[in-house]
Amino acid sequence: MLFIYIHLGRNTVIRGESIVGIFDLDKTTTSKITRNFLKKSQDNNQIENVSDELPKSFVVTGKGTAVNVYICQVAPSTLASRSRKNALTYS
Repeated sequence: MLFIYIHLGRNTVIRGESIVGIFDLDKTTTSKITRNFLKKSQDNNQIENVSDELPKSFVVTGKGTAVNVYICQVAPSTLASRSRKNALTYS
């Protein structure tokens, strides 16, 4: 079995199969639904900031009912590219 890993920042690496979505922080936080989701995630200690600079994206991971949100300084397009590049490299 082959696993794909994606580096998010600050020595944080996640398994590609656990990703639910990669979101642009500026574009999605204009929605009240997204802001409520992030607030609720923060209240439940499900957010991990892996950014040393101004964050550009957030990545939602999950399995079953367990959800984690990673705040990243890496652009969503770069994260998506990393996942595709890793998939092509290892397939």
